[in-house]
Amino acid sequence: MSGGLPGHLAALIRGHGPLTVAGYMAEALGNPRYGYYTSRDPFGADGDFITAPEVSQMFGEMLGAWCAAVWQIMDRPDPVNLVEFGPGRGTLMADALRAAGRAPGFLAAARIHMIETSALLRAKQQAALGGKDVSWWTRFEEVADGPVLIVANEFFDALPIRQFERQADGWHERLIDVAGETDELRFVLNKLVRSDLTPGTWSDAPIGAVGEVSPAGDAVAEAIGARIARFGGAALIIDYGSAEGSARETLQAVRRHGRHGVLDEPGQADICAHVDFSQVAAAARRGGARVFGPVEQGKFLGAIGIGARADALRKAYPGDAEEIDSALDRLTSAAQMGSLFKVLAITEGGHALPGFEAP
Repeated sequence: MSGGLPGHLAALIRGHGPLTVAGYMAEALGNPRYGYYTSRDPFGADGDFITAPEVSQMFGEMLGAWCAAVWQIMDRPDPVNLVEFGPGRGTLMADALRAAGRAPGFLAAARIHMIETSALLRAKQQAALGGKDVSWWTRFEEVADGPVLIVANEFFDALPIRQFERQADGWHERLIDVAGETDELRFVLNKLVRSDLTPGTWSDAPIGAVGEVSPAGDAVAEAIGARIARFGGAALIIDYGSAEGSARETLQAVRRHGRHGVLDEPGQADICAHVDFSQVAAAARRGGARVFGPVEQGKFLGAIGIGARADALRKAYPGDAEEIDSALDRLTSAAQMGSLFKVLAITEGGHALPGFEAP
């Protein structure tokens, strides 16, 4: 029998039965000792993937400017909780605060909160933010009551999902079991039909289709919606995915900037799934909030002025013009991140938000 996380998972399965995909993801990503996010810094060229804040300072700056503009629309509440979910290395928040600081009074009013479970990444965030007064939490519910401005960039894609496969008699949940006496993991199907857990939008899916739901993501979105509906504010959810609401199989693992087997070497690769923005929006509405979008990331960033910011950076740093152009293209073009990544806004009212058309 193997040790580490594979041995732990095998023992867990033998003791309690096959894991749901959500249970497997929770262990592979968040196990306190062996989990992917708790044991390493996965970001950047030397890690497994690069997120938008690592591509260019412009990304975080535009989100910071957006938060400051929405704060002004909210009549400048003081204090206001500025919350980031899954803050990575702290790069996005550092860039956002630099840009938001141009709005008089914003930094004095802002109370910075980071939702982060990894002690290693908390240390990176603390270093990135220098001497700023920051509170770290493991759960959003720990953030103090009051108006909120929330940013969640590539957070929902890493939340555990459950998978279902359509058979002739209905939807059966995909589970993860061990193969015989080995610790090798494999997918199996629950014999029970679980149509109670599958959305009505999957009704036309063919036999053999696979669909995904994220109870964890729904819970977070509903909590965000409820907080905003009660105290006011807005949230930006930025991730890759679609708003189609159809049954799709998107579960994937990434290691060293390439595809990796989902069940291979658990704890050594990122595991994620495309975000179904229709599910996120529905959950936020259940919390009592209103929803804008989703819109494509490229269109959103263009609408809030990333082109002008790129122009300013080229003038300030003419020697970096080629690098700035490359970053702008990567963030906004349909051939790169601009189309696959979407932006959803959650708010308490119907007033217009920068980058979005009226709902």
